[in-house]
Amino acid sequence: MYSMALLIFIYVVLVMKRVLIIGGDNRLRVAKKRLDKENFLVETLGLYPDDNGNIENSDIILLPVPTTKDNQTVYCPLTNRKIPLYEIAEKAQTQLILCCNYKFLNKNYIDYNTLDSFALLNAVPTAEGAIALAVNETDFTLWKSKVLVVGYGRVGKILADRLKALGAEVTVSARKPRDFATLSAFGFKYINTETLCDIYLDYDIIFNTVDVEILTDSALVNCPADLIIDLSSKGGFNLNYAKALGIKAFKPGGIPGLCAPKTAGEILAKIVMELV
Repeated sequence: MYSMALLIFIYVVLVMKRVLIIGGDNRLRVAKKRLDKENFLVETLGLYPDDNGNIENSDIILLPVPTTKDNQTVYCPLTNRKIPLYEIAEKAQTQLILCCNYKFLNKNYIDYNTLDSFALLNAVPTAEGAIALAVNETDFTLWKSKVLVVGYGRVGKILADRLKALGAEVTVSARKPRDFATLSAFGFKYINTETLCDIYLDYDIIFNTVDVEILTDSALVNCPADLIIDLSSKGGFNLNYAKALGIKAFKPGGIPGLCAPKTAGEILAKIVMELV
């Protein structure tokens, strides 16, 4: 008969997965708690003061959203630790690296931001956080407001749906005939994104979700919007120029982590469990 201690040891070695969370904000702390409950062996590095998780001893390495802001070190806003990305690349051999908007060349990695299972769920706290910002930064209701959502991707779809439910008069810009048909079927007004620079943007609020400069300076000059919120990664308009024209303009970063860290953290934990 095997002793209980030996059985537990075998279970830990053969069954339980060792996860190392490196860096991150409150989302990763929530993810850690969830993974702990799901019987993962979780260590951290740069998520809490003086933590010292070991890269070599892990099976899975979970990196934050975004993984880096300087392309040199892991994003560690809670501890301000400097953890070089090259150190992870050097020490990780067979580990699965889960990262966001970063490539670990010649390593076993997955950019989870490219996974629909993450991006679609993460679009919900992004959209709701953007709406909360709009409510706080305007002196009128979303109800009956004329709102333009630029782009009908993951975030654009959720955002348009939530705004319509709040009674806003929503117009969505898109490019594909398939999207035009879908928007029409769901009762949305729509325009072609390519025409945004040629028309009078008669909207109270504009949300951009497109990763190219869709709203040019000339388009902003003739824009009466009270508020423009940029939810893209790279920027869809000249933020400073819009402000100079007297438009309230914001490019909030990390909305899910700021507005709904619990939900965002649960989503990250869910991704780990699904991939395992």
